[in-house]
Amino acid sequence: MKIIIVGCGKVGYAIAGQMAVEKHDVVMVDGSAAALHKADSSLDIMCIEGNGASISVLKSAGAATADLVIAVTNGDETNLVCCLIAKKLGAKHTIARVRNTDYRRDADMLKQEIGLDMVINPDLAAAREIARILSFPAAFSVEPFANGRIDMIGFYVSAKDALAGVPLSTFNRNRIAEVLFCAAEHEGEYVIPDGNFVPRTGDKLYMVGRKSELLKMLRGMGRTLQRVKDVSLLGGSRIAMYLTWELQRTNTRVRIVEKEEEDCLILADELPGAMIIRGDGTDSELIASEGIFSVDAFVSLTGRDEENLLMALSAQRSGVPKVLAKMNRPGYMELVRDTGIESIISPKNIVANQITSYVRALANSEGSAVESLYRLMDGTVEALEFIATAKSGGVLHVPLKDLRLKKGVLLAAIARGSETVIPGGMTTIEEGDRVVVVTRNTGLNDLRDILAD
Repeated sequence: MKIIIVGCGKVGYAIAGQMAVEKHDVVMVDGSAAALHKADSSLDIMCIEGNGASISVLKSAGAATADLVIAVTNGDETNLVCCLIAKKLGAKHTIARVRNTDYRRDADMLKQEIGLDMVINPDLAAAREIARILSFPAAFSVEPFANGRIDMIGFYVSAKDALAGVPLSTFNRNRIAEVLFCAAEHEGEYVIPDGNFVPRTGDKLYMVGRKSELLKMLRGMGRTLQRVKDVSLLGGSRIAMYLTWELQRTNTRVRIVEKEEEDCLILADELPGAMIIRGDGTDSELIASEGIFSVDAFVSLTGRDEENLLMALSAQRSGVPKVLAKMNRPGYMELVRDTGIESIISPKNIVANQITSYVRALANSEGSAVESLYRLMDGTVEALEFIATAKSGGVLHVPLKDLRLKKGVLLAAIARGSETVIPGGMTTIEEGDRVVVVTRNTGLNDLRDILAD
């Protein structure tokens, strides 16, 4: 597919990198020669310097014949104008990044009036991911499928867990809950676990099922599931605002620490139910006097990765039960792993996954398209959701035990109507099913791609 990306910031670069990996024809447009030089030297893409909202620049980039134009500059209005012009020039599909909270209720109207096919908001997406993780304090990641009816959670195995040191086949004999262990990382090796897999202390383990069943399994493992009631947020960013709105739905108490007086006034006006504290969130006296670390969870959301990491470490050492940090620089990820901080939120990676899912669906508009996609374990494992259609030939109505699946492919869950099915050997896939697949074969576009050649 021919894809034009306007804006070579963190989000644009991340999307371009993923689209290049997926072997698409990518053109990057940006007004900064320095940003384009970095992209040109490290990614297999074409770069054009210029204003992405200019008709002549979009024409030179090939918008008239583009399959998809993605506008992710720092300006919401610029992105909207860019997509409007691209659609007029002949681009088949357009996606705009719109971050301003004033537009949060206007997404449907924007899509209708401007002809947008998709609106992405990295801040809102990050806030929702944080809120999901806080609803599962034992997990470091929570990925939703089937419109939220199925979740996949990742957690670290502890020495106190009932499954530590026990083969999964043995542990599963006592059917505690309807869940499936679908991926694992052990000593740097990524696996799709079978019954012989033995979880060890410190392993990453992923399981999938309905939220109620996942909670039941965590209790059966010996985990205490205390609800997060009080949260401290460092940094009054857009993510903090969106996150507070999400948390207030569950009556979670929120306090936000922000340096800038003007930002504090905006937060106080938009979030009357939250406690807004003006001050330096790295000041130990302020932390002590305001009880910033005397909470169930701490989330570091400043614009500086270094500060987020430092304060997350401080919160962890102060005994805060659940600590999350926003980070965007991939170079810090190895360092973060060594600190023991479990939950790292990367808005650019969340959006890159959303775009990849959309692009794969476009590439396969005739079959069982990708509905959602998540990358696990440094991108070596993918979790995907497909909707089975009448054209999903070869996989429908056949017991799973009789399907010849590719190596490294696991059918993890099926949503059928209001029912959630953890598949067994006699389970069949039927038309209309939402099928969750976990695989080490990255790049699947169609449900039929799970079958061995």
